[in-house]
Amino acid sequence: MDELDKGRKVALAGEKAARIVERIRRQVSDWGLRLPDVPPLALDFGLGDFESIGETEFWIANEVEGGYCGKFLFVFEGQTCPKHMHREKLETFFIVKGRVRMTLDEESFEMKAGDILRVEEGHAHTFTGLEPSLLLEVSKPSIIADNYFENPDIPIGGNQRGG
Repeated sequence: MDELDKGRKVALAGEKAARIVERIRRQVSDWGLRLPDVPPLALDFGLGDFESIGETEFWIANEVEGGYCGKFLFVFEGQTCPKHMHREKLETFFIVKGRVRMTLDEESFEMKAGDILRVEEGHAHTFTGLEPSLLLEVSKPSIIADNYFENPDIPIGGNQRGG
């Protein structure tokens, strides 16, 4: 099973996911942008509270053998990607639109459109939308088991049985 299929197994589905994606596509269209035509992953990280803890990912590429990944991440205002780190994955985030409160290790700061942040392996990070926000992630390949979440209730990642 490839990594995108693993992501799909924990993503929201059905009518709820369709409504979320439609809201995102309207917002992105209002910005004069277009998202790639790929299956989106509306993630609540298994916590059942998408509006507070979640994000929607649009995977452009996840080339494990080639050594790279590119995806768009969308968060609504007030929505948080849970605190986590990666042992193998180096990431660079570019804020395309919006504003987020980023926390890297213990330092919190605001990022706005045009800002760039490199997150080295082993550094805990999280971000919250201060308004609807679109981020571009360029990184090493996305491997589900290389997500180590601070919240033990999140049922995926390397710190969970079965990764």
